[in-house]
Amino acid sequence: MRSQLRFHRATLASRILIAVLAIVGATMAAGLALYVSVTRETADRNAEERAASIATSVADLPLVAQAMTDPGSRAELRTAADRVVADTGASYVVVIGADGVRYTHPIAALIGQKVEEPVVALDGRVHTGVDIGSLGRSANARVPVRNAAGTPIGEVSVGIRESDVSARVSQVVWPVVFYTALVLAIGVAASLILARAIKRVTFGLEPAEIVAMVQEREAMLHGIREGVIAFDPGGRVNVLNDEARRLLELRGAQLGQRLEELVPPGRLRDLLSGAVEGSDVVVVTDNNLLVLNRMPVIVAGRNAGWVVTIRDRTELEALVRQLDSVEALTTALRAQEHEYSNRLHVLSVLLGIGEVEEATAYAEQVIGQSSLAADVVRSRIAPPVVAALLIAKTTVAAERDVEVRLAAGSELPAADLDYTPLLTVLGNLIDNAIDAVSAAPTSAHPRGRVTVELDGSTTDVHLVVADTGPGIPAERLDDVFVDGYSTKEPRAGGMRRGVGLALVHRLVRRAGGTISVTSPGGARFEVRLPLHSRAKETVS
Repeated sequence: MRSQLRFHRATLASRILIAVLAIVGATMAAGLALYVSVTRETADRNAEERAASIATSVADLPLVAQAMTDPGSRAELRTAADRVVADTGASYVVVIGADGVRYTHPIAALIGQKVEEPVVALDGRVHTGVDIGSLGRSANARVPVRNAAGTPIGEVSVGIRESDVSARVSQVVWPVVFYTALVLAIGVAASLILARAIKRVTFGLEPAEIVAMVQEREAMLHGIREGVIAFDPGGRVNVLNDEARRLLELRGAQLGQRLEELVPPGRLRDLLSGAVEGSDVVVVTDNNLLVLNRMPVIVAGRNAGWVVTIRDRTELEALVRQLDSVEALTTALRAQEHEYSNRLHVLSVLLGIGEVEEATAYAEQVIGQSSLAADVVRSRIAPPVVAALLIAKTTVAAERDVEVRLAAGSELPAADLDYTPLLTVLGNLIDNAIDAVSAAPTSAHPRGRVTVELDGSTTDVHLVVADTGPGIPAERLDDVFVDGYSTKEPRAGGMRRGVGLALVHRLVRRAGGTISVTSPGGARFEVRLPLHSRAKETVS
């Protein structure tokens, strides 16, 4: 257990060195053992063949067969055997008769004595092997000695001692041992070089520090409510948390994929790649309003790619816009309250001085002015929610000295349709038009005017919103629907510009409609928006 703890606490260089030494050492040791074993077997086999060759040559000598039957020639046989030993380097040459008596032997005391083992060559075959004899372990060959008729009458035993074989093996093995030591030295040097390279790639961090950083990164990335997506210098994704997958709708994305494989061409890809720069840049997707920030990542002076943080501002932006609408209505109501207070004061004074007829006429005039616009709208726009929106926008615009006028011929019949998309599109377009004409009145129209044209059927609505403002430069007409594009200063309270028209454009396109903009004098937006039947609740 302590050794394991010490290993885990060791530096990266030490761990690599130990691992490389263990792998190379074990591999080379196994290879060396196998090589020695094969070399020894080969050496033993060669020694047996050599012994068999010597024994065959001796057994073919006429003197050997003669000594088997003529005791007088045995002294000459011993001399010949000693000469063969000296000439061939064999350890011994022993001539044995059919009765097992030794006629020659390197140890003189054993000459004339019987061998303990049987005379195996009497079967007429050559026998080889490694055995332990009176001179120790040796590679041995036994060859039959034949008479003139070819009958085995004895054998010649030739041996090469193990010490001679081992000496030959050692001559071959020592270079291999040297090579093994050289490989180990190279492995040590390679491990040190590898450790330095890895330390450079990991910015000098040890394994325990890397593990801790990975754990902290995973906990942080998947625990925050902001989306984070990071790219390496080659543009491949190397960090992608769950929130980024949700906001960018990258459910099936995998680390290592390129940006071009994940996001289709458009503003979102341009922001992620850095083709469009800026801080807190707004982008509108099909389902969300996002704020993106892209920052390069520099580690130890090297470019490590870039990271993009993504904030979901969909709900917050909706709340801010609702608050802005409420404030506008509150301002309009406050102004109306002030105006009606003045009118009540006039009526009170007229009644106080006894001008009853004049007070009655004044009251009828005020009532008529207030109800005229509402009556005109209700008579031509049948859906209550659309009529209410137009009346509310007319009231708010009047307090900003802007006239909202329903174009002649406008008519929207009643139908069982879902008017929610129409309310969103119409409300945004009227708000933008009011902002444009109130911020920059022209000499031809000192009091701004917004004209709304509505023409509907049971399937779709055709609407036009035109204003008398400064209009849109011809070269920027294609940019008005781009997320974040606006020619106006940011509103107080932090509500972003350049979002409303982008939302309108997304909504119209998703509904299967069309939207276009021209600027003949002021801005003119024309929309054709399909409407669908409202889903009815069924009671089971």
